[in-house]
This record gives sequence, structure tokens and C-alpha cells, in this order.
Amino acid sequence: MRRHLITGRYGPGDRSRMPLDDGELETALDLIVGKRSLGHGIGRALADLTQLGVYPSEVGLDILILAAHVHAADTRISRSTESQDGWTRELRLIVPVSDPDRWKATAPAFARMLNFLTGDRWSLGFRARPRRFTWLAPTPRAQLVGHPFDDLALFSGGLDSLIGAINGLEAGRTPLLISHAGEGATSEAQSMIFDALRAHYRGRPFERLRLWMAFPDGLVRGSAGENTTRGRSFLFFALGVFAGSGLGRPFTLKVPENGLIAVNVPLDPLRLGALSTRTTHPFYIARWNDALAALGVQGRIENPYWDQTKGEMVAACANPALLRQLAANSLSCASPTKGRWQGLGIQHCGYCLPCLIRRAALLRGLNPNTDPTVYTTPDLTAPVLDTRQSEGIQVRSFQIAIERIRARPALAPILIHKPGPLFDESPRRQAALAEVYRRGLEEVGALLNGVRTRPG
Repeated sequence: MRRHLITGRYGPGDRSRMPLDDGELETALDLIVGKRSLGHGIGRALADLTQLGVYPSEVGLDILILAAHVHAADTRISRSTESQDGWTRELRLIVPVSDPDRWKATAPAFARMLNFLTGDRWSLGFRARPRRFTWLAPTPRAQLVGHPFDDLALFSGGLDSLIGAINGLEAGRTPLLISHAGEGATSEAQSMIFDALRAHYRGRPFERLRLWMAFPDGLVRGSAGENTTRGRSFLFFALGVFAGSGLGRPFTLKVPENGLIAVNVPLDPLRLGALSTRTTHPFYIARWNDALAALGVQGRIENPYWDQTKGEMVAACANPALLRQLAANSLSCASPTKGRWQGLGIQHCGYCLPCLIRRAALLRGLNPNTDPTVYTTPDLTAPVLDTRQSEGIQVRSFQIAIERIRARPALAPILIHKPGPLFDESPRRQAALAEVYRRGLEEVGALLNGVRTRPG
């Protein structure tokens, strides 16, 4: 096990030395390309935003730069070799920011948020940017007509974000959609859906901001990379806040996610580590809102679908015909490339957790129309699924959870607290979360009716 420090640097002239803790390995993260341009996709995102007439604040830019440090640590420091227990890493960041005094007060909130999100132990420190980089955000140009955006939403390429985009556009909103490009399959799904939305809502001035951020192998000396990427949503949220800080008014960043996935109750006692993601959990979103308030950012993050199952989202979509047309292009699968060993292209496996929730949602929400998605396993009822193989593991986990909640419905209000604290939520909202959890399991139960599983 080694403890790690990621220190942000503004070019070769930024040589200030940071004291190291005992046993700590320092990695420098150079933020500058050339003389003054921001690297790691940040400068490109800044330029793309300003072309849209959106001018983010210095604090908004700091948030995205902090996210670059988090993303570098999360993806370049191996859990298997750099932690004592094969999971929990000890990670410290020192981030150069525009106003260190303002940021230092938020360090505990961000550390608590990241600890919860990734399961690691984070520590954050802040220092002033070098003097020549005091101002990085461009000054807004005088414009007769400002930007058109009155809505801000994450756009992942998944089914929930597609529904969120359609609902916003059908309500007459002009959204700025926020995407992290990610790996090839995700990026392709985002582009296909966005282009289709532009074609359908022709003449509407909505736009999309995309960020590509990846760090090279070997960035952290002696450590392999890490593919669990539990911290990816921190980068996604930070990109949205970065954009929102330039809208010129208080903003709400919408995170479209169904309630079953948002609360993400473990299906069985073995769903640990990477299988129990917390990317849109209410506690995580609440910590973001605490941090934004402490920074003086006039914005909030909200999940407008926290009390709906995925099937309910599909059924209530404001343009069901368009959703049926585009649903097959959305991407839900946890590993859409795993069929390559069978000679298949990028497609949904049909049996991972997000695929099962997706199939159940489209079965319910599109009825009487059929699910247009191509699945590697098209019929879950045809074979007996081996619970020791990937095709049967998640199916059996769902069967266990469904049987448990049917036998003891009163467990739902208890189980929703297992993934994380819910003290920010009122008793009414906690009751609603328990109910959406129960309804979500029943939705999947309808899909699994007649599906047989057994150990191989």
C-alpha cells in the first residue's frame, strides 16, 4: 500500500514544493499546454462554451480543475496494488485555485462527498494559482442578444437522459446538455441521440457541451490504471456546474436518473465495492449542494425523477413516438463491448444490472410496443441461467431481492438506508424512496417472470 498526493501545477514555472506526509508518493499534474492553454480537455471546453455565449466564472473553472485532479487520481491509481484491502486508497489533492480562502472552507464537504462516492479516503488542500494565471476565465463580450439557454441537464447517452432531454424540449425549454465523452461506445451513443434530437427539433437553439478527459498510463509512477471509475460522476457534475456558472443567473443542473438506480439498494450481501455505485444517491447530491452554497455558486443539482421507476419514466415520456424511435440508440449496458469475443459488435448484453432494469422499463413503458433494443441474450426464459456465470449472477440477485421484499414489504423503508445516509430527506421523501424501490423491484419482477436460474 502507498499513499498518494496529486499536486496541480501551472506549467514548468510553477515549482512550489509541497511537504509530503510519511510514506506519500507525489505525482505532478501539469494543467497547462504550451504557454497558457489549459490541458486535459478543459481549455477546449472553455472555448466551446464561450463560442455559445456562456462565460463561466473563475470558481466554476476551479471546480472543473478540481475534477481533473479527482479523475486523475481515480483512474490512474490502482486499487489492487495501492491499498491495504484491495479497495480503499488514501488520496490527497493539492489544487491551485483562484481564491484559496474561499476553497479551504469547503475542503471537508468535498472530502466527505468523495469518500462516500468512491469508498476511498480523500484529503484536499488548496493553494493560490501562480500570479500570471490569476485570471483564466475569459471576460464576457458585449452582446446584443445573450445565450438562449434556460435549462441545464446532464446527457449521458443513456435512456434516462434521453427521456429527460425529450421532456425538456417538449416543455418548450432550450437546454444546454452536458456530456462527458467517455469511452467509444458511450460517446457514439451520445452523438447519435443528440444528432437525432437536433433533426427532430429542427431550428431549436439547444446545444451540447462535451468534455473528453483521459490521463496517460504511467502518470502515477509504479501504479497501473484503475477501471472501476467510481468517481466519474464527480467529473460529470463538475462539468455541469462549470457551464452553469456562466449562465448569468441562478441555475439548476438536472440529473435525470430513475429512483431505483439513484438509491441503489444492494440486491444481496455480496454486492460490494464497484457493484454498489453511488453516483446519483441523494446524500451525494446533497453534499454537492452544500459545497456549492459554501463556494457562493448560485446553483443547485437536482434529480427530477428521484421518485419514479425507469418504467414510469418511459411511460410518462412527453413524446412516446420519438422515444420509441430513439430508444435503441441509447446505451445502458455496463459493458457494451463484452460480446466481442463472440464476434459481436457494441450492443447490450441483456443480463447486467442496468440492462435488466432497462428491459423491465421498456417492457412496461412501451407496452403494447416491443423493446427495439438488440441484446446479446435476447430471451432470458429460453435457457436455465447459470448463477455462477455472468448471464445468471444479476438475475439471481434480483430474484433474491424481489422475493425478500414480497415476503416482507416492511423492509423497504429500512433497506433504503443501507447504501448511504438519508437524513437530508424529509420523512415524506424517505417514504417515497421506499415506495419507488419497491415498485422498481416489482417492475423487474415482471420481466423475470418465468426466468429460471440455478448454480452450474
